[in-house]
Amino acid sequence: MRLLLTRPEPDAERTALTLRTRGHVVLTAPLLQIEPIDVRLGERPGAVLLMTSASAARITAVNPDMPGLRDRPVFVVGAHTANAARTAGFTDVTSADGDAGDLARLVAQRFAGTGASLVYLRGRETAGDLAGCLTRDGLKVESIAIYAANAIQQFPAPAEAALRAGSIDGVLHFSRRTTQTYLACAEALGGREWALRPAHYCLSAQVAAPLVDAGAALIRRAARPDEAALLSLLNI
Repeated sequence: MRLLLTRPEPDAERTALTLRTRGHVVLTAPLLQIEPIDVRLGERPGAVLLMTSASAARITAVNPDMPGLRDRPVFVVGAHTANAARTAGFTDVTSADGDAGDLARLVAQRFAGTGASLVYLRGRETAGDLAGCLTRDGLKVESIAIYAANAIQQFPAPAEAALRAGSIDGVLHFSRRTTQTYLACAEALGGREWALRPAHYCLSAQVAAPLVDAGAALIRRAARPDEAALLSLLNI
């Protein structure tokens, strides 16, 4: 298949390599640019760190306070973020193996009534409200934005040309923000029709929602919110 991959780097190229080894032709068009926010985290003795993205783990790894944090327990949303956290140098990583809701339930079960110091390291904009969910469960959460996912204002030229020409069979979407940015880039060019024409492969129903609202005809949603489940849709 001829595929367009919209997730940010470095994940875009890693996923593209996986797809190419399976025989697909892949064009990358990262629609979000990850930028660190200048914030000091401190050593935070006794804290439990929460992360819902691999970007949070990578950005924390280059924070000046990382040496004092690497042994803190880290609870993450899924396997991809867990791998990123371990690669970043964290030594105690637990995955909810699901989405933000699964992470909230796991953390609530583990720490309800303990008085644990929970620190949510996140992007400036988030698709869900992990801190709010945990607060409603009676836990105290400090929420710190450590990176910004800045939307690209226009498609890279090769991606625009391929979409206009109808030479893309499928577009892979890994987050609601990238789906929204994809549609915004198309709207700016008056290209809603050709942007909606391919099949759209989405990590979850939440990721797919903007495409549903836009009227995309062919949308496939992964059975689980992880890369393996998303890529398996290409075999259907």
